[in-house]
This record gives sequence, structure tokens and C-alpha cells, in this order.
Amino acid sequence: MIKLFKVKERQRAENPNGAAPVKKQSAGELRLHRGILSSQKICALCPVDMGELNLPKSCSISFPNGKDDLMNFEVTIRPDEGYYLGGTFMFTFQVPPMYPHEPPKVKCKTKVYHPNIDLEGNVCLNILREDWKPVLNINTIIYGLYHLFTQPNHEDPLNHDAAAVLRDNPKMFESNVRRAMSGGYVGQTLFPRCM
Repeated sequence: MIKLFKVKERQRAENPNGAAPVKKQSAGELRLHRGILSSQKICALCPVDMGELNLPKSCSISFPNGKDDLMNFEVTIRPDEGYYLGGTFMFTFQVPPMYPHEPPKVKCKTKVYHPNIDLEGNVCLNILREDWKPVLNINTIIYGLYHLFTQPNHEDPLNHDAAAVLRDNPKMFESNVRRAMSGGYVGQTLFPRCM
């Protein structure tokens, strides 16, 4: 009992105003918080590993839970070239406490006809799986996602039907992408308008 009282006394001495102890930050939070972002794309008060962000003009980032939750955010990509020109695609990022030793969980919230994104929003990007290394960062992932839209890859698909059409008939693939982005059907699947 005596030791318990001493621990309590020490805690009170560290927090004389009786405030709750400050929550310790995980390695991922520390990395995300290490710089102060000066970019106009993100609120100037949001400190993150995103201080390293140098996004293409066609990409933006937002924090739907506010500046206190930097471990969960959204990225919007508006490709300015390729099959997906004119589309708007939203991704959610969930940064784990073990970041940068584990990659963020990334999901596409926009239903899209794409060989590397399935209809549930799972993304096939090697740096989010086996090729992840702690030296990679959020900026690298965003550029990787952007690259998926400018140069989709039929060799490592999640949507095998879209990959086969891209490989065998690029003109039909382009037509399917336009139909899907306009809010139409491709096969039996209805896609919401994202243009």
C-alpha cells in the first residue's frame, strides 16, 4: 500500500493541477508529428511526417476527425492524364501505431473499375504489402496511388476482369472506364458517378 501512495504522490507532483497524465505517443504518431506542415493543402496547424509531403496538384488531403486525429485521414486523387482523367477518387488512410515499421491501411472509398482496386476498395500496391520499408512515407504511398491511375497494371490485379480487358483490348477498357466514371454499368456492376 505504501508504494501505491508514493506512486500517486509522484503522479500528483508531476501533474500539480490534477490533470490526467498525458497519453504517450506511439512511434507512428511521433513520426507523423515530427514536422510542422506549411503547405496550404493541409491546415497550417497540422503537424505530421506530412511535413515531407509534396503532393501533385491533382491530390489533396483532409482530416475528417479534426487535427487531433492525424492517424486517420483521407486523400482525394483527381488524375490529370490517362484513362481516369476527370475522375475523383477518395482513399482512407489508417496509420497504425507501429508506423513506420508497418504500412498504413489504405482503402479506396470510391467504387472504381480498375485492375488494381477491387470493388470492395482494396488496393493492390506493392509498397502497401511486401515491398514496404520504414524509409517509405505517406508521400510515397500517395504518389503510388496516383501512378495506379495514370498507368494501371494488368500484371498484378485485384480485379481480374478489368485486368484482362486492359491487357487484351485497351480501347474497350477505356470505354468501360468512361462508362463506370459516368455512373453506368460495366457488366453486372453499377458504378456511382465520380466525374
